[in-house]
Parts: sequence; C-alpha cells; structure tokens
Amino acid sequence: MDPVRNPYAPGAGQRPPELAGRGRELDVFDVVLERIARGRPERSLMLTGLRGVGKTVLLNTLRSQAINRLWGTGKIEARPDQSLRRPVAAALHMAVRELAPRHRAPDRIDAFLGVLKAFAQRAAPTGRGGAAPKLRDRWQPGIDVPASSGRADSGDIEIDLVELLTDAAAVATDVGTGIAIFIDEMQDLGAEDVSALCAACHELSQLGAPLIVVGAGLPHLPAVLSAAKSYSERLFRYQRIDRLDRIAADQALCAPAEREEVEYEQKALDLLYEKSGGYPYFVQAYGKATWDHAPRSPITAADVRVAAPEAEAELAVGFFGSRFERATPAEREYMRAMATLALVDGEESGRDDMDAAVPTAEIARALGRKPASLSPARDALIKKGLIYSGERGTVAFTVPHFGRYLRTQPA
Repeated sequence: MDPVRNPYAPGAGQRPPELAGRGRELDVFDVVLERIARGRPERSLMLTGLRGVGKTVLLNTLRSQAINRLWGTGKIEARPDQSLRRPVAAALHMAVRELAPRHRAPDRIDAFLGVLKAFAQRAAPTGRGGAAPKLRDRWQPGIDVPASSGRADSGDIEIDLVELLTDAAAVATDVGTGIAIFIDEMQDLGAEDVSALCAACHELSQLGAPLIVVGAGLPHLPAVLSAAKSYSERLFRYQRIDRLDRIAADQALCAPAEREEVEYEQKALDLLYEKSGGYPYFVQAYGKATWDHAPRSPITAADVRVAAPEAEAELAVGFFGSRFERATPAEREYMRAMATLALVDGEESGRDDMDAAVPTAEIARALGRKPASLSPARDALIKKGLIYSGERGTVAFTVPHFGRYLRTQPA
C-alpha cells in the first residue's frame, strides 16, 4: 500500500477523514443554532468524555457549523494556571471582528471594544508589593479604541463576565445573528471562573440573548459545574461523547479507504474493532499502521496482526507513555493499584471494559494504607488530568485502555 495515500489521521484534535458516529451531536447543534436564530430560548452545550473520543474534533466541527451560519465565534483552551479573563477576551474579540463588517453602526462596535479592553486589562499583573507593572509586563489585547470605564471592569470576574457577555450578545442581536464561545478542556478552569461562567450563562438564558458557550471536558465536568452553581444541572445541555459503535467504527475505516479504492475483509474489521475498542483515536492509529503494512487490497486480518505491534508501540510512547512519565513514583503506585483492581472487578463482572471506576477505599486496602494518606497522590493525579472522580468515593482513568497499558509496565 502506498503510504502517501494513507488516509488515516491519529493526531491530537486532528479531524479524521470520516467523522463517523457523531451525526446526532451535529444535528442537535443545528437545532440549537436554528432555535436561537428564531428567538427561541436555548441552553449552552457541554460535551463530556474520556480522552481520545474526539471531543476537540467535534468542538471544532460545531464551530464550523456556527461559522457557516454567519455567527461570530471564538475558541479557547482552558489551563489550570491561567485566569479565564484574558483568553475569553481574545475569543470575544475574534467573534466580534467577524460580525463588525455587517454592523451598520461602527460606533456600537467601538463602544463594545472599549468595554472588552477594560475587561481584559483588569487582568494586568501587578508588581511587587502591589505596585503597577512595568510597561513590558502589561498585556495589551490588540484593541485600538480606548478602554471604557464603569462596565465589566470592577475586578470581580463574575460581575464583569456577566456584563461583558450581555454586551456582546447585544452586538449579535444588532446584526441578527449570534455568538458562540467554544472552551476546550473546560474542567481545568478555576472554581471562581467556573462560577462566573455559570452566572453569565444563567443571565443570558433568562434574557434569551443570542450568545452560547460550548464546552468540552472530561467526564467529571458536570460535577465541576454543579459544585460552582447548583442550578448548572439545568443550565446546560450535556452530551456524553463515547466510543464508536461497531457500525460507526467500520465506517471510519472503510469510507476513507473506499475513496482510495481499497477494501477490508470482514475479519480484518473484526480484529481492528477488538484492538481499538471503538475509541476514535485508536481506530485511526490502528488504521494507519495497518494501511502502511498491508501489501495490497483487500486488507486482511493477517495484515492487522502484523501492524498491531507498531500501533501499540506508538500509542505506548505518545499516548500512554507521555502521561505516565508525568506521574511521581507515589502516583504511579496509586495508578497501578487502580489498574489491578479494575482488572479483577472486570473479570468478576464479565465486563469488556477493564478500566472502569474503582472505589478509593479498595485502593487503600490494596496498598495497605489509610485512605487519608493517599489523598495527596489522588488529588495530584486529578489535577494532572490522569484520573477523575465521577462519583463520590471512586476514581477512574481519563484515558481509555490506560489500565491495560499499566498492567504491561514493570513495577
């Protein structure tokens, strides 16, 4: 097989050649956009799922849908060490720039940009002892108009964000369209920022304003939002993004191959689904390796067996190994105990998923430690995005098949 014609794309956030199994999510978002265009109330949207299921790809695709409807859009990636203020200012700046050419009153755009600049500059760092920052340390948002005063500049992120997003929605209303802000890795936002974002979305929802937030994050994102504001359970529409079913996984492999006049034998598809578990990133990784090793069409199960070790070696280094290396020895011990317990529980219950959630009390018993003594390791792993706590008293891996990987690693 010609490697230059290999259609598969196992990259972080890289759109696969065939976005299979996500039709429902795309249709739901189309309805959201259309309802808002008709002045109907709608909720912001939250996508949740493990790593490798294609949340970022889907987020980018939803953004494209909004752009095609002439919405203003902006996208940010949350980081645990960064305030929401600057990135959301940059995203809104981008969104309003997209709307500005269609606005009949340039003064209205300038007025909003003045508010946006004031909001952004409230994040300016202070020097030692609270002194004003040096000129080289002052962050400028790239807005030519002077900063306004008295709106979205109180320094309280919740008050300021509510005022800023309300003003942005008013600009979109003037143009007869909407604004969508897309936030990836949303679980990494600080508690204060999450609370502010929930409050802003609540206000926008009550006003029926044409501005929505589309977030993507790990499975515990709903719990993060709920901890910030109790009403968040009713504030957002939650969509869990899971692994592909067999039909969708086959489509993800076969459709790109057919465009290159290549076919798969049924047994090859059976084995590829068994190896990948239907997780989109793994489907692409095994598909790419199999294509490169197959001598001709149709691709056979024997080709998959020959290629699988290469795909697994690449995943071990780039997908699993890079995460494993970030953990300390104590954290690795904790995760190995998780992996062993998940395997035992899975075998006893007959599950095909051997990386399910395990009780933290069982981990403590397995390690012969008191639960409280393991809290630092557990909390550090959660902050590093390696595990999550979906239900009280349990933890699970954020990465599919991570337990399987750990069970192959020497202690």
